[in-house]
Amino acid sequence: MKQILINYMKKYSDLSEAELNKMASDVTIVPYQKGTVLLQQGEIPAQCYFILKGCIRKYTVNESGKETTVNFYTEEQSVTIFNQHAADQVSKYSLGCVEDCVLVVGDLSMQQAVYDETPGLETMILKMIEGDMGAMHDDYAAFISSTPEERYQSLRERRPNLLKRVPQHQLASYLGMTPESLSRIKKRLGSSQI
Repeated sequence: MKQILINYMKKYSDLSEAELNKMASDVTIVPYQKGTVLLQQGEIPAQCYFILKGCIRKYTVNESGKETTVNFYTEEQSVTIFNQHAADQVSKYSLGCVEDCVLVVGDLSMQQAVYDETPGLETMILKMIEGDMGAMHDDYAAFISSTPEERYQSLRERRPNLLKRVPQHQLASYLGMTPESLSRIKKRLGSSQI
């Protein structure tokens, strides 16, 4: 599992193989069962995650209990709630394991100490975040300018593994439609998935 992390870090770093191996040996890897809630909406985030295996869902729950899926994260993706800008710093989102997961877990309170201790790590993390933010902005722009059918087709092309890994009602929420609408679109497109 640590080799997955090392290979990912190589994409964003000029550090030597020995330095990357040292970083990987210092991380905490934790297995979580499907259904585990890693962060509850309203809590202050204390940890960040990197997915070695599994799928995490980011979602909100409104006052009436309706869940809205904001994103799914899978292998080789990082999951962090950035809310240092907020006055109370509580999360507007929950994070839950859609599948059994194996995650690298980082302690956000130790972030600066880890950066100080490991030269090059802060630059590498910044590059990772820039890449994630760029992709997120592109995804958002495509989402707001597309029809529900186009969103589904895009998901089928870009992230086909989600179609088999995620419950249909969560996929529908993520795509901004009802499960019934998603079923109709899939039928219309001749999709036998899920």
